Amino acid sequence: MIWSLIVSIYAVGGLFGAVSVKFFSQRLGRKRATMCNSLISVIGAVIMLTSKEAKSFEMIIVSRMLYGYSAGLGLSLHLMYLGEISPRKIRGQVTLTSSTFLSLGKLSGQFFGLSEILGSQDLWNIVLCLPACFSVVQVLALPFLPEAPRYLFIEKRDDKACKRVLQNLWGKGDYKQEMEEMLIEHTALEASPPKSPLQLLKDWTVRWQLITVFIIYSCNQMSGMSAISTFSFDIFLKAGVQKDKIRYITVGLGITEILTSISCSLLIEHIGRRPLLWGGYTVMSFIWIMVTIMLNLKDLRWVPYVTASLIFLIIVSFCGGPGAAAATLSNELFIQSDRVAAFVLMGLQRWFMIAVLGLIFPFIIDGLSSYCFMLFAGVCLMGSLYTFFLLPETKGKTLVDISEEFKAITVCGKSFLEEEKVETKL
Repeated sequence: MIWSLIVSIYAVGGLFGAVSVKFFSQRLGRKRATMCNSLISVIGAVIMLTSKEAKSFEMIIVSRMLYGYSAGLGLSLHLMYLGEISPRKIRGQVTLTSSTFLSLGKLSGQFFGLSEILGSQDLWNIVLCLPACFSVVQVLALPFLPEAPRYLFIEKRDDKACKRVLQNLWGKGDYKQEMEEMLIEHTALEASPPKSPLQLLKDWTVRWQLITVFIIYSCNQMSGMSAISTFSFDIFLKAGVQKDKIRYITVGLGITEILTSISCSLLIEHIGRRPLLWGGYTVMSFIWIMVTIMLNLKDLRWVPYVTASLIFLIIVSFCGGPGAAAATLSNELFIQSDRVAAFVLMGLQRWFMIAVLGLIFPFIIDGLSSYCFMLFAGVCLMGSLYTFFLLPETKGKTLVDISEEFKAITVCGKSFLEEEKVETKL
């Protein structure tokens, strides 16, 4: 029970961190909030490092919760900051760097967790302090980086500081067009102040955006990628791969994630978000069906190698498709007055799904055996159909234009806005 609590408390911390995004980002700004968040991770590392000498599992639990809190808050702040400092033409490429460095973090854990390095019984407290190294780098580097220009102009109403920051980020220029776009959002913000998550849920004008992020994030969590990240050892063991080789295969998975994310960042502004989503989901659905077939043929000598190859293809399809596009979409679907509340809702959903999946996936494996992957195939197929038929393309468009396109979505000849008008009249 203690072991389960130590594992699952990370997701619980992430859930609380996601809820705190609105509080930190609006009061401190994107940059200072990220610095404070890094300090939380450092405190968690100090507690983890001393827990071995203190012989206290309670300290491990507290440390894991702080790590989770830092991850939940930091991921939303990071995506928000990237989206607000990037020019519209390369917004997808800049935002996608978050996926690349997220993969780098996973690879660092897999690499330093090898028994030849720090993954031994005597050094467990040291390997679990590694996140603090990245946090210290952030604390030292962020003071030299500018604040998000959108935050300065739209929320702080400081146009001079915004122009200074734009020139610092993008080079010399007057940036009239960009500031005019921000002015439109600013006007909309004055007419409609920043919403709370509950107010955003009640707002019919963003209903399609909320449905889209809910479906895409649910499909991403239930597409099998989270299961691979958390239970890769069990999956490869079930496929028939030898125990002593699995740890090296998982390092290979981490390297594949990084290379795919970098490659996708070069293509996303040419291909667009929508093809990456429906194409990636379609390929993943097909591969999971093939994995199910292979697991039922695992007595054959060549099957474990084919299964391992298919898992690598899943990584490529996800990181080069839905995983990449979702990180970009989260910044593009909501205008400034809605964005913080939207990140709170997205964070809540993400960490809730991580916690639930971590709890139920071992039982799914036991109950459905090799056929558990058909569940992932079905989820991917649903994501493919939704993004192909209903999701508008957001590449190269302003946030206001994207908002108008979502308002124009109709199903069976009706839109949510029309239904809201009818209900208002009644």
